[in-house]
Amino acid sequence: MLYWLLKNFVLGPLILTLFRPWVIGRENVPASGPVIFASNHVSFIDSVVLPAVLDRRMSFLAKSDYFTGRGLKGWATKTFFNAIGQLPIDRSGGKASEASLRTGLQVLARGEQLGIYPEGTRSPDGKLYRGRTGIARMVLEGRVVVVPVAMVGTREVQQIGQKFPKAKRVGVVFGKPLDFSRFEGLETDRFILRSVTDEIMHELRGLSRQEYEDVYATSVKERASTARESVMRERRTAGGR
Repeated sequence: MLYWLLKNFVLGPLILTLFRPWVIGRENVPASGPVIFASNHVSFIDSVVLPAVLDRRMSFLAKSDYFTGRGLKGWATKTFFNAIGQLPIDRSGGKASEASLRTGLQVLARGEQLGIYPEGTRSPDGKLYRGRTGIARMVLEGRVVVVPVAMVGTREVQQIGQKFPKAKRVGVVFGKPLDFSRFEGLETDRFILRSVTDEIMHELRGLSRQEYEDVYATSVKERASTARESVMRERRTAGGR
């Protein structure tokens, strides 16, 4: 009920007014049944703009950090993310990844729409990076179609580290549904999982027209973080001389 109220009377109208999203390929969105939307991820607002242009309820798998904050701010953040259909997942890998998979499959089993960012994190620089194979497992185990989605212009509205978004127009491009039923029963084959994931990323690249790099975005972020720490150490050392 809270999701419906927010989407139709509060957050939805606000998002549509602020960002005036244009949409291409709306005919590619299934009118009913479970579906996975595989989207590029260049801005925080991707997670609120995409559901706003869809008619049916949509859930996103969001990092658990958004749900564990303390105090009034933590409560407000958790309430907001719950209200807009975000589901907490642990990204630490292993058993946590398996639990995330099950959470997504439960959404699909209810015949609902699920949003996934195959890259696993926001792009640090606007490029498109290698997809994680978790999406392929969910597609094959859930036996659902995938609709690739390109978010356009959202990075210019709100970049990483920017507190408040600009009121600027953005776009959403839906590609044709991808059917991977030919791989049914092969969800444990890592070569199949990689092939399915790469096909999804290929479609995303064509829709978004982003520059593609065949490395994980998390690796790029880790290298950048290490470089920043190295610079800070050098400055502290130089300052102590």
